[in-house]
Amino acid sequence: MPQPDLVIFDCDGVLVDSEIIAARVEAELLTLAGYEISAEEIAETYAGLTFKDIMMRVEEKSSIPFQASLIDRAEELVDRKLRSDVRAIDGVREAVAAVTAPRCICSNSRSERIEFMLEKVHLQPFFAGRIFSALEIPSKKTKPAPDVFLFAAEKLNANPANTFVIEDSVHGVHGARAAGMRVIGFTGAGHSYPGHADALTEAGAETAIRRWAELKSVIAALSEWSADA
Repeated sequence: MPQPDLVIFDCDGVLVDSEIIAARVEAELLTLAGYEISAEEIAETYAGLTFKDIMMRVEEKSSIPFQASLIDRAEELVDRKLRSDVRAIDGVREAVAAVTAPRCICSNSRSERIEFMLEKVHLQPFFAGRIFSALEIPSKKTKPAPDVFLFAAEKLNANPANTFVIEDSVHGVHGARAAGMRVIGFTGAGHSYPGHADALTEAGAETAIRRWAELKSVIAALSEWSADA
């Protein structure tokens, strides 16, 4: 059976149910700073982006100048909430364990945050030494830039064309597709919204799954399809 060179997991909203936690904090901060926005709107429109990028896009859209200190405040508050509240997404341990190809994480979060979340939900052993933060690679370009995906593939000797990426955000899908990789969308986290799967496939995901139990068979089917194509 054909085997991927590499399976890349996003972290927030894919392995751990953290996107909705961050969105609630970020929505409250932006609203207090003068731009009223809901956690649901942040999750739907800006999931997958760093808070700095979210703030810059909102600034451009609203012409409201935000203080740069808001970024550090958001990081501090989100970290605090994640340390107490973050949970693994149902079924993720079994799904990750069932992936027999090499696997890694590519995320826009800081590696320190990724590490403490993975340790809290007991996923860290699956990815030890294979965590790539876009903020810490040489280019420091975050998704939707493809840089973190290409950096991981180079480090792990993987052909991007034979690499699968599991992503929950349109921005993440765009980055993975720009890297020449194949994408499976994931819609099983707490920030998912009506039309989420359609948005991911329109962005370039080959399919989207809602339950982790589907992952193994989907990777196998897509690998076969590629081999037969």
